[in-house]
Amino acid sequence: MDQFKQISTFAEVAVRGSLSAAARAEGVAPAMISRRLDALEERLGVKLLQRTTRKIALTNEGSSFLEDCQRILSELEEAESSVAERNSSASGILTISAPAGFGRQHVAPLIPDFLSQHQQLNLTLSLNDRVVDLIGEGVDVAIRIAALSDSSLIGVKLADNKRVVVAAPAYVRRHGAPKTLDELSNHNCLAFSSDGSQRGWTFRQNGKNVTIKVEGNMVCNDGEVLHDWAISGQGLAWRSMWEVGTEIESGKLVTVLDEYTAPGNDIYAIFAQRRHLPLRIRAFVDYLRQAYSASDYWKKG
Repeated sequence: MDQFKQISTFAEVAVRGSLSAAARAEGVAPAMISRRLDALEERLGVKLLQRTTRKIALTNEGSSFLEDCQRILSELEEAESSVAERNSSASGILTISAPAGFGRQHVAPLIPDFLSQHQQLNLTLSLNDRVVDLIGEGVDVAIRIAALSDSSLIGVKLADNKRVVVAAPAYVRRHGAPKTLDELSNHNCLAFSSDGSQRGWTFRQNGKNVTIKVEGNMVCNDGEVLHDWAISGQGLAWRSMWEVGTEIESGKLVTVLDEYTAPGNDIYAIFAQRRHLPLRIRAFVDYLRQAYSASDYWKKG
């Protein structure tokens, strides 16, 4: 305890710039502060501070030691806060951003149960398909379906996201099912398009990613519309399991080209880097991971 008190007193004096200021902060006499510093320097065998009646200056050894002391004190404070939070409740306002379609199906329905477990929380959910600026827009956590590219953010994987080509059984009965990627050219493919550019469908073939330019008479920039068109038998659609898992399970849709695996496009919770993650964020991320990890979740939605 004496050694820790000496270290914390040294850091206090170095930051405040005087013994008297450190003494006032700790509520002790300046002589007590001086004795702790003397004891610390004697124990270490080095001079940490150059002290005169008018000012205090760190020695080279003192500057180096201060960095280590501040890190240790900060980690100790975080450890104490973490332990205390385990016996406390998440509280405050939690702001969440999620893609519109995914958020409607797989975030919004889970929120009532989450809040029933954390009744001191208030929650704001924003659904949109743009990449939000977490810090600039005050967002605590964003759900993204893509690999993390911004090194200033932290991503926690919530679930795998397999993509499949699907069609209604009626469409397959009328037109057959493609057996190879080349045969996609013989089918009406319901393609996603944003800002006028139509996206291709990407698969793994012979160990490499292959993007196929598909053709069809129905193009849309809304995944939910493509999903509905596929169910109504209008053509083939390349969709994520989070969108079509329930319909595949019920038989409204069937998968084709199953031997061609689409590259992963997994589901992440993204938040700004910080040394100590607030309990409200940690609780929500843990809740989603647990919900999505259920073996039948993506089948029943």
